Amino acid sequence: MADITFQQVTVSDVTENSKKNFRPALITLGVLYFMMGFITCLNDTLVPFFKKGFTLSYSQSSLVQFYFFLTYGIMSVPAGNLISRIGYRNGMVTGFAIAALGALLFFPAAILHQYALFLTALFVLAVGIVMLQVAANPYITVLGPASTASSRFALIQGVGSVGTTVAPLFGAHFILSHIQESSAPAEMVRFPYLFIAALLIVIALVVAGLKLPVIKSGRSQEIAFTGMERHSVFAFRNLNLGTIGIFCYVGAEVAIGSFLTNYIADLLHTDADKANSFVSFYWGGMLVGRLCGAVLLRSLKPAIVLTCCAAAAIMLICVSVNTTGYVAVWSMIAVGLCNSVMFAIIFSLSVNGLGRFTTRASGILSTAIAGGAVVSYVQGYLIDHYSWAIAFTLPLLCYLYIIFYGLNGHRSKQVL
Repeated sequence: MADITFQQVTVSDVTENSKKNFRPALITLGVLYFMMGFITCLNDTLVPFFKKGFTLSYSQSSLVQFYFFLTYGIMSVPAGNLISRIGYRNGMVTGFAIAALGALLFFPAAILHQYALFLTALFVLAVGIVMLQVAANPYITVLGPASTASSRFALIQGVGSVGTTVAPLFGAHFILSHIQESSAPAEMVRFPYLFIAALLIVIALVVAGLKLPVIKSGRSQEIAFTGMERHSVFAFRNLNLGTIGIFCYVGAEVAIGSFLTNYIADLLHTDADKANSFVSFYWGGMLVGRLCGAVLLRSLKPAIVLTCCAAAAIMLICVSVNTTGYVAVWSMIAVGLCNSVMFAIIFSLSVNGLGRFTTRASGILSTAIAGGAVVSYVQGYLIDHYSWAIAFTLPLLCYLYIIFYGLNGHRSKQVL
């Protein structure tokens, strides 16, 4: 799951009472990240579920991811503007409330058995998730000493990865395994999403009652450029090419995860609920990779790690589409391990040397998460009209671009 990196912030008012609440606040943020990861990756269950329940093509079922990730492109900047007016804590509460509303909309959508209503509910749910990410991330930097901010952020992201790992198991047991038990299969998502909505409302109430520091956006320190001041955020080569890199990375990650259940079911000739259980290993690989990456990146250059991870992902995809059985299955699942550190590295390389433009660049990079919408839909189209092997050339091409970015595109000395 891709995360919107936090903006630089400063504490404008921290009371003694709020200091005492650091640990409860961090625990709440951990729960928040778990829910964001869980809800986002539960979409990987909905894609095969709706495909079978509504007798859809692969491209039609991929609209689940299309509308969800399109929200990042549409709402990231407006969400940031709204939060700057209502505050970060109120932004989190609002995000939880909107996400709960989206989850509640699954109930009437299931009763009416309308795919379009489910897509509407997912869009509303995604608006809430975007609000949560934009609002919650800055708190991680101020809930404790500045010297340990990076470790806190890595820990919270790790909790989010636990959510992405659990979601496929939850979806396989509570949704996909019951698809044959009703004349209207879409009804099987009613109660799981009602449970999610109730949990989101409870968390919103808890966050509303917390005593949290009042924070405001900070301004990055000015830096010296190579002989000239740049007057536009788009004057930075590493940012422009990095935005494409984020688009490609999120697109590849989401596209593989979206169709992995159907891909495994076809390879192993098994039911969707059993195949969906394997998807947890795909996302679980990101948890393992982030923990390993936190150690490796202390001594290795990020650009080299990025290049090696993208090259490994290409190799694994090639192995998978040219083999059968469990070799093909585990080769594709292992791509998740390669994905683990890509977003963080691309993001950091993209904002390197931007100085006062860093905050604006963060918003631009966040909109590129919409790659999850575009690439997954196009891959669904390719599966419908060609084959799995041809369809997986699309994420392969995305990883090829990431190799270019790791080798050359991240260099910021050149001006486009």
